[in-house]
Amino acid sequence: MNLIYNVKDKPRLGQLIIFAIQQLLAIMAATLVVPVIVNASGAVNLQMDSAAALLGAGVGTLVYILFTKGNSPVFLGSSFAFISAMCSATAFGYFGIIIGATMAGLVYVVIALAVKLAGVKWITKLMPVVVIGPTVALIGLSLAVNAVNDLGTAPAGGNKLIAVLVGLVTLAVTMLCATFGKKFSKLIPFIIGILAGYAVGSVFTIIGNVAGVDALKVINYAPLTGLFKTINLDTFLHLPKFAFVQAIDELNGFDWAALGTIAMLYVPVAFVVFAEHIADHKNLSSIIGQDLLENPGLHRTLLGDGVGSIAGAFFGCCPNTTYGESVGCVAITRNASVATIFATAIGAIVISFFAPFVAFINTIPSCVMGGVCVALYGFIAVSGLKMIQQVDLNEHKNLFVVAVILITGIGGLSLSFGKIQITSIACALILGILTNLMLNAKKSAE
Repeated sequence: MNLIYNVKDKPRLGQLIIFAIQQLLAIMAATLVVPVIVNASGAVNLQMDSAAALLGAGVGTLVYILFTKGNSPVFLGSSFAFISAMCSATAFGYFGIIIGATMAGLVYVVIALAVKLAGVKWITKLMPVVVIGPTVALIGLSLAVNAVNDLGTAPAGGNKLIAVLVGLVTLAVTMLCATFGKKFSKLIPFIIGILAGYAVGSVFTIIGNVAGVDALKVINYAPLTGLFKTINLDTFLHLPKFAFVQAIDELNGFDWAALGTIAMLYVPVAFVVFAEHIADHKNLSSIIGQDLLENPGLHRTLLGDGVGSIAGAFFGCCPNTTYGESVGCVAITRNASVATIFATAIGAIVISFFAPFVAFINTIPSCVMGGVCVALYGFIAVSGLKMIQQVDLNEHKNLFVVAVILITGIGGLSLSFGKIQITSIACALILGILTNLMLNAKKSAE
């Protein structure tokens, strides 16, 4: 892929700010929604703060950039893989959640040390292109339902057809800008697409309000209007609810006997996310034309991801992980500048304290984000399919590996062992690895 901005390139300040906002828009919805999901699960001992999770994601990304020496252009956001663990760990309070995330992060540290000592050849042998390619494609395909559901989501009393129309306008403008845009517009298709969808949604909403027709209402402005009902310092400044501050108060009363239970919640998930870490970085490597497992090295990306995950939980309860939305944004815009990711991380930290921006983001309707995500998730899937092109599918052993991964993954095969959940992507990847090893056992013996 011909990049407009390479990894070490630094766009001008004005452009850098706009590029950072685009990355923020790509990752923000998912980052903010993880705490909402955990809170809705019936957490009794705590309530997670979405703004704190966003701040933790920004800090975690800065940690990642530091460990990878500015060679890997990807943003770290709240991990969905740990949602089940977080829901269960709420019984142990903020301190228990931070301890769990720390244990998961330490798994990455241990694996990083093993990679540093033994190299990455065993990883390549265990997970070659025939395994990684369909797994990357599966990551995008597994998110397709989320994108389509968002595309057709209308407010209470709203009309699904209108919502889909607004979402498709967003998608169309995004695609046209990315394909035919000139200079700067080609680099910010998501911002232009979201603004176009928001504008069309606003027109329908205004007509609906004037005519008293709920079916035409697409946007709920309540987060913004409610914020400005009373103008004071809180209108503009929001102080996130930091997890570590809450955890300090719980330290004396923490039940240390629960450490084993917390470890069983988080540690197995860390091994699952490790596999996804490999897939994400293989995908990103193919996009930027640089093997990240060699430079800066898998041990560095693991350390950045692991310590960045701990940082995310320290501030906002949510362990972090590399975001497919961020990778998709890099692929579509062809902007691989790490300076953009750095600016995005700083922006995430700043806006976590700026109430109006968070409120505005909360007014963007799901159908608009659904339109954007059709493109984002689609690019992730296509990146995986491009990797499969390197594989000779005329050989049955390769064909079966790809088939097993795609069918079990798309079919939604997942397993549960008590409170430990192995996701469909993880199951598909494990089965793919086992299939590949089994069908190549004779070759290895020779």
